Amino acid sequence: MVEKSTAKPLPPTLQQIATTFRLAGWASFWVQSVLGVVSTLVLIFASLGRDIGPQGQRSAGTGFGIVLAVSGIVTLAIGVYIAFRYTRIGKRLQSTNPNNRPRKADTVQVLRLGLIVNLIGTLLTVLGAQAIVGILLLRSLSLPQGLGAAIYNPQQIIRPVDIFVVQANTNTVAAHFVGLVASLFLLNRVNKQ
Repeated sequence: MVEKSTAKPLPPTLQQIATTFRLAGWASFWVQSVLGVVSTLVLIFASLGRDIGPQGQRSAGTGFGIVLAVSGIVTLAIGVYIAFRYTRIGKRLQSTNPNNRPRKADTVQVLRLGLIVNLIGTLLTVLGAQAIVGILLLRSLSLPQGLGAAIYNPQQIIRPVDIFVVQANTNTVAAHFVGLVASLFLLNRVNKQ
């Protein structure tokens, strides 16, 4: 005796949305993760390297920018988790049991949360970059031109390690941008249904 399955196949549009959630979620997850790890490593390197300047001098002034950059990375970690949730939503949407599928309102709520987290992270990271670039600009403008600048005030020298913090912020902004694009793309896809 053969039992017939009572579960209905998924509608094609729901199958497409589920696949889109999984693909966009994984793409967002991996891109944000890689950029986040690179930014974190660069910030750690820059934070350790900025305390030891020429002749033991501290490189002052970039502390607030680094705090904002770290805050941007913390929000990026939350954004990476939300991108992973997108993959789980996609998997649950493929369930043949309608009771296991998330409701549209719950799915939209998670997408909005992803948008908010990535917008806040972008704001914090851009503010950090502006603070650091502003301090570096003031340093460069306050130095006299020529070879005597290093002798004049070694603390005012712009060192390569200072530029690493700007690079870390740029990577973090790019990661948040990827999260925003994925969230907006998925929100648009869900709202078309």
